[in-house]
Amino acid sequence: MNPRARKALFGGTFDPVHEGHLHIARMAREQMSLDSVIFLPCSISPHKISASSASIIERLNMLELATRDIDGMQVSDFDAAQAAPAYSYRTAEHFTALEPDTEWFWIMGYDQWEALPRWKNPEILAKLLTFLVFTRDQDPLPREGYRMIALQGTHPASSSALRDYQGPDHLRADWLHPSVLAWIEQQGTYR
Repeated sequence: MNPRARKALFGGTFDPVHEGHLHIARMAREQMSLDSVIFLPCSISPHKISASSASIIERLNMLELATRDIDGMQVSDFDAAQAAPAYSYRTAEHFTALEPDTEWFWIMGYDQWEALPRWKNPEILAKLLTFLVFTRDQDPLPREGYRMIALQGTHPASSSALRDYQGPDHLRADWLHPSVLAWIEQQGTYR
């Protein structure tokens, strides 16, 4: 009998994807013995007020570049193809129905764990998967009916700082995968 596959979904705007996102995905994969992490960029996040700077096609391209040489990393356009906003419970329903024998996880930060009760139908997510919550120094409180594992591992990179043309971290090379930085500079994105 083959062991049950273990996969994690990692949603977000990824505007742009940076080394912090990749670091968290690697750590989740290593610490939880995941077969893969699936990045799911959304066209418009229901949790953000402002629109993304880069188009969904540009963000998908950057994710493909950033993950192409990393074992166990995949990019899916499932959320991107959904009518906006893309709700996480629908994503979880899709992937768990596609692979019902897989053990599913959802990667998120501490701030999103705290905001989870305000998500659309969070009880569906709770039924279908286990949350992997990355924290800095906080201890995420357990939530009745939810499976959650707190993981340590952070990175200082910030998408908003990378986009800020006036800021000191605008397109900071050590925060971006070299292929992503080259692509951004070639395309003129975030200028």
